[in-house]
Amino acid sequence: MMTLNLAIRNLLRNRRRSLATVLAMAIGSTSILLFGGFRTNVSYELHTRHVQKGGHIQIQHRDFYLYGSGNPTAYGINDYTKILTAIQQDEVLRNMVLVATPALQFGGIAGNYAASVSRTIIGTGFVAEDSNRMRRWNEFNLRTKAPVSALEAAPLDSAVVGTGVARVLQLCDALKIANCSKPEKEQKADGKALPNDIAQLSLLETPAASGAPGVSPSRIEVLVVNARGAPNVTSLNVIRAEEQGVKELDDISIMMHLDQLQKLIYGKSSPKATSIMLQLRHSDQIPAALLRLAPILATFSTSQPLAVLDFRALNPFYVQTMQMFDTIFGFVFVLIGGIVLFTVSNTMNTTIVERTVEIGTLRAIGLRRAGILRLFVTEGALLGLCGAVLGVVLALVLAVVINQIGTPWLPPGNVELVPFTVNVWGENRMIFGTTIGLICIATLSALWPAYRAARLDVVEALRHV
Repeated sequence: MMTLNLAIRNLLRNRRRSLATVLAMAIGSTSILLFGGFRTNVSYELHTRHVQKGGHIQIQHRDFYLYGSGNPTAYGINDYTKILTAIQQDEVLRNMVLVATPALQFGGIAGNYAASVSRTIIGTGFVAEDSNRMRRWNEFNLRTKAPVSALEAAPLDSAVVGTGVARVLQLCDALKIANCSKPEKEQKADGKALPNDIAQLSLLETPAASGAPGVSPSRIEVLVVNARGAPNVTSLNVIRAEEQGVKELDDISIMMHLDQLQKLIYGKSSPKATSIMLQLRHSDQIPAALLRLAPILATFSTSQPLAVLDFRALNPFYVQTMQMFDTIFGFVFVLIGGIVLFTVSNTMNTTIVERTVEIGTLRAIGLRRAGILRLFVTEGALLGLCGAVLGVVLALVLAVVINQIGTPWLPPGNVELVPFTVNVWGENRMIFGTTIGLICIATLSALWPAYRAARLDVVEALRHV
């Protein structure tokens, strides 16, 4: 206690130098915490978007993730409805799972016959009501919400495409897409009906499709291969174009009703799904859910190999992005830690030079070298504590100001501008880690000057002028 009192008094003797050191550390602490809060917000944004689109966990055929892009329907899950029922009836999982829904991925060709254009596509069939329920998940209380899927309550022959698909198929005018460029020599629609041979391929032909496609300028034809290897064509009415956040996905994505897609691919055979998406109430329930799913899936894996993947395994871009931000955060912490190290070390060296006679006097009246060492190390630790705590306070205040301003920006993977947000409040692990880290750095930076002070010769110290 006496050492602590002496350390506080010594710091207050030269308030200006102590205050400058504390402010330097506080600025460093504030910078670390604000960048950490920015990194946390990016993580929350990406985390939320992936969970809203694909859930926390997906049950798939074991080889679908690696090979499914070539022929998705070859890796369909048999009896997926029984798996869903088993999950919904499990006494533990039913309290964890918010949404359990199937999805069917397919590949094919989409064409706008009236405009004489087509392109390859990768589509997904899903239950629109379940998709909208998943989009409402917002565990981190983000200030933005995912748009509602237009497929809910829409006719079975409806579809939603990526804006890139709409641009290539020349649907910009029909869908009223802003800032949608057109080719230099755009072929005008001739308004002719589909050729009979193409119309006869469709198993799900609608009255609108069998007449003149020109009646609906947003109507397209989609060619897929059914489960027996034969081509099937259906006519779909595109009701909306949605940006997917990544151009590669935006140029190939099409979404349609699951029932419509299953009839197109499987006909009268038993329908399948390429994945079962599970969205949990909280992300920290993933390990418990995986353990609970293991015995359930073991029952259904006797005739087909099944695998369970969480959203991180399914979205390596998310993992890579957060690893990049973690590396940058660590680099920033090391840089600012180095500044703190030399700042406190310089302050302590200057203090020791000024107090050489005082050190000699303390040693002359009986204070041991360990006491001198402890005194200066305590002073360094106090500087670190004050600077780190002041930095936390400044970071919290600045975070509130920044969040109130809400400058719009576009996070990775987002398609709409969101308010710039810094998450500092509530991030206890980051706050305590930064505070303790800076205190340790300040303490270590005072250790060498304190050791030198403790090794001073008593007689030489008393002669110092």
